[in-house]
Amino acid sequence: MRSPAPSSSNPDREGLYRAMRPRVEALIAGAPDLLAAMANTAAVLHAALGVHWTGFYRAQGDALLLGPFQGPPACDRLPFGRGVCGTAWQQGRTLVVPDVDLFPGHIACSALSRSEIVVPVRDPAGTTIAVLDIDSAVPDGFSAVDARYLEPICDLLGSRA
Repeated sequence: MRSPAPSSSNPDREGLYRAMRPRVEALIAGAPDLLAAMANTAAVLHAALGVHWTGFYRAQGDALLLGPFQGPPACDRLPFGRGVCGTAWQQGRTLVVPDVDLFPGHIACSALSRSEIVVPVRDPAGTTIAVLDIDSAVPDGFSAVDARYLEPICDLLGSRA
């Protein structure tokens, strides 16, 4: 049985990210395209963090479409400016949501999700082309520590676009 991942407030969370970063960077650099890089990134993050859901939504027109993910089935389309993912896309910034039930307009793809972090993936021109969405089954599952380590990963993915 896998031991639980360190909580977002635990200093070992930083060690977890530092340990997985070289593997994620190597997978992204060696991937044949952005979709493959996203798939492997989602798999590594999901396993290491021990969270409920980890995946990408890709910007297509006025919606985010489901991309590579790990976890239970998810919403396949999220509108621009709605929910945590759509809001992060609209605002072009990382959102850390300690309690999704308190987020105005939250879109509940799973009743088990209690907290969430969403990080934009930008292409070299600075356009948000996707978002990384990670959901935890516990409140306060993410913090600024997660944002600090996930943003460079998303920047690296965006540089592949």
